[in-house]
Amino acid sequence: MGMERKKKSGMDRKMEIQYLMIVIPGFIIFTIGLIIPTLMAFRYSLTSWDGLTAEKPFVGIQNYINLLHDSNFMQAWVFTFKFTIANTIIQNVCALLLAIALDSGIKMQKAYRTVFFIPCLISSVIVGFIWLKMFSNVLPEFNEILGTNINFLLFGSSSTVLSGLLIANNWQWIGYWMLIYLAGLQSIPAELYEAAKVDGAGAFSRFLHVTIPMLAPSITICVVGITTGSLKVYDLLVSSTSGGPGRSSTSVILHTYNTAISGRQYGYGSAMSVSLVIVLLLVALIQVRSLKNREVQQ
Repeated sequence: MGMERKKKSGMDRKMEIQYLMIVIPGFIIFTIGLIIPTLMAFRYSLTSWDGLTAEKPFVGIQNYINLLHDSNFMQAWVFTFKFTIANTIIQNVCALLLAIALDSGIKMQKAYRTVFFIPCLISSVIVGFIWLKMFSNVLPEFNEILGTNINFLLFGSSSTVLSGLLIANNWQWIGYWMLIYLAGLQSIPAELYEAAKVDGAGAFSRFLHVTIPMLAPSITICVVGITTGSLKVYDLLVSSTSGGPGRSSTSVILHTYNTAISGRQYGYGSAMSVSLVIVLLLVALIQVRSLKNREVQQ
């Protein structure tokens, strides 16, 4: 017995070492790539550093106080929230509907799945250029061909720029979230649907009481992923609208970059980035807790 215990303890130690060897590299990368930069940003946010000089005058929380009175920063938040709310709703609904369509046994399912997924492999910067050309050069040609007068210049007006960006962003990412929903649908046991049919449940009732509850984990992943990704929108804006017309499509990250790098207000820009990190953490925490509670209840 004593020898067996020693062997088990020795094997446990080897397993622990192996686990540490797997975890430590990721932890180091996470620390260097996220934790340290976040702490440095918080430190710089308490200064009026311009990003160039060696002097970093300490100003305390003055930068955070100034943020509350910065109309441009608040306008950036308004656009970011509008984009996030609309994007989260549209992408989740469309991705789920596409997943249901592909899970219905249609022909060429693999081909459709590939076609829908390909756009997410393209860089967001390239996607911005593609849709800039689509709205300004390609689609207006159809007006001449069809004799119509549809306004395709969505990036050219502050009243339509949000719609244009939503079209571009959803074209790129719907296929990605569709695959997550499709994987969730295909993991639902067929017996549940058969039992629901025996009980007299119709198609909509089966969707509401079988599909949605069983898709709860997938819904959590998609909602949180789309929301946090939308709050961090940047690449798409740089290559398509540059934050215009005016400041109508300037996101928080784009405004932070312009302030810190172009405006040489590194300390003030750091305060903006810290506020964004706080909002991201709060939104993700609230969403995960509420959606996880719903999973448990269901």
